[in-house]
Amino acid sequence: MINNRINTLVSKFKKYNIDGYIIPKNDEFFSEYAANDRLKTISNFSGSAGYSIILKNKNYLFVDGRYTIQAKKEAGKNFQIIDFHKIINCSLFKNLSIGFDPKFFTSIQIKKFFYKNNKVKSIESNLIDQIHKRKVKLKKPFFSLNNKVVGENYKTKITKIRKYLNKNKSDYLFITAPENVAWLLNIRGHDNPNTPIPNCQLIIDNKNNFYLITYKNKASKLISEKKLKSEQIIEPKDFNEFILNLKGKKIIIDRNTCSIFFENLIKKKFKILKKEDPIYLLKSLKNKTEIKNMLKSHISDGVALTKFLYWIKISNKKKITELDAKNKLEKFRRLNKNYLYPSFDTIAGSGENGAIIHYHPTRSNNKIIKKDEIFLCDSGGQYKYGTTDVTRTICFSTPKDYVKKIFTLVLKGHIAVATNNLNKISKGNLIDKKARDPLNKFNLDYGHGTGHGVGFFSNVHEGPQSISKFNTLKLREGMIVSNEPGYYEEGKFGIRIENLIYVEKVKKKLIFKNLTYAPIDKDLIDLSLLNSHEKDYLLKYNLETYKNISKFLKKDERKWLLNSIY
Repeated sequence: MINNRINTLVSKFKKYNIDGYIIPKNDEFFSEYAANDRLKTISNFSGSAGYSIILKNKNYLFVDGRYTIQAKKEAGKNFQIIDFHKIINCSLFKNLSIGFDPKFFTSIQIKKFFYKNNKVKSIESNLIDQIHKRKVKLKKPFFSLNNKVVGENYKTKITKIRKYLNKNKSDYLFITAPENVAWLLNIRGHDNPNTPIPNCQLIIDNKNNFYLITYKNKASKLISEKKLKSEQIIEPKDFNEFILNLKGKKIIIDRNTCSIFFENLIKKKFKILKKEDPIYLLKSLKNKTEIKNMLKSHISDGVALTKFLYWIKISNKKKITELDAKNKLEKFRRLNKNYLYPSFDTIAGSGENGAIIHYHPTRSNNKIIKKDEIFLCDSGGQYKYGTTDVTRTICFSTPKDYVKKIFTLVLKGHIAVATNNLNKISKGNLIDKKARDPLNKFNLDYGHGTGHGVGFFSNVHEGPQSISKFNTLKLREGMIVSNEPGYYEEGKFGIRIENLIYVEKVKKKLIFKNLTYAPIDKDLIDLSLLNSHEKDYLLKYNLETYKNISKFLKKDERKWLLNSIY
């Protein structure tokens, strides 16, 4: 099937006078979890980031270190797998004409990747959609969140943007990231899997006027509740005319999410200022209500995960598959009336599958969880009042000393992050180094960041905050990040320990506090490798977990949880 699609795509090159075509992971809204995954359509690769370039006689797939193993398994037969960063000015495509859809790329992306060594050609009719037409499912209208859930009225948020525009002497801000529109208007939607983000854009001026770019049926609820008037809804087909009729001179666009398509339309009328959308930072600074509700969601999630861990630990003699485990965890989450759906596809990998950082069990690759293997489960949920993401690695028999050592080194890195003094070290790259130090002492490391930002009832991956080698942003009060160091041996096992944490100010001191509460498998810990500080942290965390979770458990589950405390 993949070969047929590739051949059909190549057959169109002559018509458009191109030598190749590039397909990104993102859609026209630059969504992480897009309903229409064109990269998977052409390559079978299901990871969350990457590009494919199809030439007449060769196919390339560019991914980062997180997905190397996965890409080989899913697409390796038809594609040459190359490190993502090597796409920049890649000599493989020198003097070739590469076609692309301008709705899917920003000018920064194209200049960074292709302008020096390659010719690029904009083709507005998406070639993947031409060869693989999908049935468009009617989506439900957008909906508003109550102020009691989000903690701030949308009108005060709009006032912040007006002040920003006046400060930057600009007439308009074009918000192209749907997650930022969702935050600004306190709305959500049903357009994409795993996330409640509504597919839309928004233009706001320096007088608090705003216009939502979407289909009128999508905005019907917002109009009926008088959040918007009908004339504030701009259908996508009318966007060009709308822009040409706007008054003013300057407009700010987001350099990372405003497509070449939109940029070309806007520059006909306005002087463009390319900046980072200010909403990214505003959105990352969670207010007290958001933190309170996120904690509530994590308690609910911790109950489900603890029930699952108890079930799988005592059921290890049965023939449980990775899919069985995934589905059982989902059932436990669904016991909570406020649970909606997973925040991403659950990663449930036993043995060598745990080494595939974003492995997803399917009917074709599903395997039985063996008693002598360790099992990695990374999962999360979307609740009506928050977003969760947690990873636990567990064993079912006495693990090898080497495995216990590695797990404990990962745990030491996890604790180093959790107890980090943010008044001294607050930049993501420096905290990332602390997480890696225990492993690095033994010349070991992992190929992903230590932590990503997390949204409030939004994207499970959120910027600009993160704990990674390349992020120099200082973490501030209210920011939520994951704490997930790991280690992976290809063909053998994977280890990761992940909690969500947030920055809180206590008496002028910034500290990390846990959102996630679920037991860490004591059977994998070599206590002799932990110092007194680390042992104290672990005991305190386990006691807090028991305090928050135990009252929602059955007697046998509660007893098991108590036994996990040192």
